[in-house]
Amino acid sequence: MEENKTVAVEETPKAAEAPVQETAPAAEETRKPVLNASVDPDKFDWDAFEGEAAYGENKAEIEQMYDNTLSKVVEGEVVEGVVTAISKREVIVNIGYKSEGVIMAPEFRYNPDLKVGDKVEVYVESTEDKKGQLVLSHKKARALRSWDMVNEAYNNNEIVKGYVKTRTKGGMIVDIFGIEAFLPGSQIDIKPIRDYDQYVDTTMDFKIVKINQEFRNVVVSHKALIEAELEQQKSEIISKLEKGQVLEGTVKNITSYGVFVDLGGVDGLIHITDLSWGRINHPEEVVKLDQKIRVVILDFDEAKKRIALGLKQLTVHPWDALDPNLKVGDKVKGKVVLIADYGAFVEIEPGVEGLIHVSEMSWSPRLRIAQDFLKVGDEVEAQILTLDREEKKMSLGLKQLMPNPWENIREKYPIGSKHSAIVRNVTNFGVFAELEEGVEGLVHISDISWTKIKHPSEFVQPGDKIDVMILDFDEENHKLSLGHKQLLPNPWDEVESTYTVGSVHNGTIASISDKGATVTLDGDVEGFCHTKELVKEDGSMPVAGDVLPFKVTELKRSTKKITLSHVKTYTAAEEPKAAAKPAGEADSTKKAIKKISSNLEKTTLGDISELAALKDKLEKGE
Repeated sequence: MEENKTVAVEETPKAAEAPVQETAPAAEETRKPVLNASVDPDKFDWDAFEGEAAYGENKAEIEQMYDNTLSKVVEGEVVEGVVTAISKREVIVNIGYKSEGVIMAPEFRYNPDLKVGDKVEVYVESTEDKKGQLVLSHKKARALRSWDMVNEAYNNNEIVKGYVKTRTKGGMIVDIFGIEAFLPGSQIDIKPIRDYDQYVDTTMDFKIVKINQEFRNVVVSHKALIEAELEQQKSEIISKLEKGQVLEGTVKNITSYGVFVDLGGVDGLIHITDLSWGRINHPEEVVKLDQKIRVVILDFDEAKKRIALGLKQLTVHPWDALDPNLKVGDKVKGKVVLIADYGAFVEIEPGVEGLIHVSEMSWSPRLRIAQDFLKVGDEVEAQILTLDREEKKMSLGLKQLMPNPWENIREKYPIGSKHSAIVRNVTNFGVFAELEEGVEGLVHISDISWTKIKHPSEFVQPGDKIDVMILDFDEENHKLSLGHKQLLPNPWDEVESTYTVGSVHNGTIASISDKGATVTLDGDVEGFCHTKELVKEDGSMPVAGDVLPFKVTELKRSTKKITLSHVKTYTAAEEPKAAAKPAGEADSTKKAIKKISSNLEKTTLGDISELAALKDKLEKGE
């Protein structure tokens, strides 16, 4: 308003002289020199200035011209303005109105790079407040157009600026065009973030990666921008790489299988096996996060942008530095670093390991696993059995440092000697018993008991003590034959004297099959009676559990078999009581009769004479 008054003051002399002039041109000529003349305020005619005389007939035209220089501003409208001044508290924006608008600086916190001359959208809250000031809001302008701007940026794949307001579960809340968007923790940076708070109250560039139109949810990513930039850098870096090249990098991430190293825009992986010549359980034993290390390029795939790195390759292989005087037969000390069922790996120097096979841990022939002898971390002394420097392999033995119990086995365990042993294993064919560590023998099922058994487990179990007798040796193969029944009396010595052929005994039928019946006699002695010999005197068949008299018809010591007959117990009394003949003569008579009968058709004079002689003998009772 003061600016307008100043203009009016300069034009005041023109209005005062207007009535005196006769023509318009004269008045014009008079008016021009007065514009720059100084006027005494005491003599200025304010009444004339406030009236139409100050403008003459052109007042309306002048007002119209002035109005045309101003923008048509409507309250509640979003317009574009230009930043004319910036302070810590306020931002002055000119929207072409008669006065400039003031906006609080925090409304532009998402854009820390704001400068004078930038164009911004503002919302007209009021054309004039109580102080006559134009009231604008940038925040409201963004809010009105925010959703359209978000969708437009998403569809055009544009980069947007956002203000990180606060931290939340799983990520951060970011102000994007006045809308709260979610920034997942995994999308903040390409490297793992340990301190989220460092990003609060900062402004960053983002890419809108997901929009839910229904719930108006927006997800943004800063990592996507970094990755896009790094992709280009990766291509440039990988194109310059060479196998064997040594680079310096920073440990970016540590996993159970390896270490990721930042080589300055591109990542490489050091597999756990390439970290150290020695065996390690986890990469953290070798490197730490953010540690700077030198690595060598082992291989790379330009298409997949993968780089394989090595750390141990920068040091001399331990096998190359191994004592050249070390040889087979020498004793070495080391620590057990790994155990498998088949053996244990012992590290005698960092990166130099030897295998102790389970068969070299004990003189015992019994099958066992390495865990029975050693555990990880044990310090052991062993003997070198094989050494191959070219293949970088070494085998070790533990039992070689202990006395071999088989060297004087015959002196300690002579054949026929009696000993106490521990049952270690029970099989279908026998029992393995241990006399001492490294000395085991087999008690065959046939040497366990004088009586027949179906399985050795009926007699003993693993861990039981058993008395045995040394039966035989196989020193070359470290095998020993043992017996248990040999220490007990043979029950068949008594059986033969009790159950003689022809003797009759009562027996209980234990079971019946198609072939016959198993009969239990006194003293738990078993015999067998065939079906045809089972028939009772009344013609019926007995059943299991029946007690009947049985006659022993056969006894075989070699097979420990007794054959019985029930029929012969009641038919023997009915046989005619003929005079007993010598067995040899009866057999001879039978043979003669058989011979004569077979040759009856070819009877000769000699045959008749022989028959006559035989008849003579029979009549005399010979």
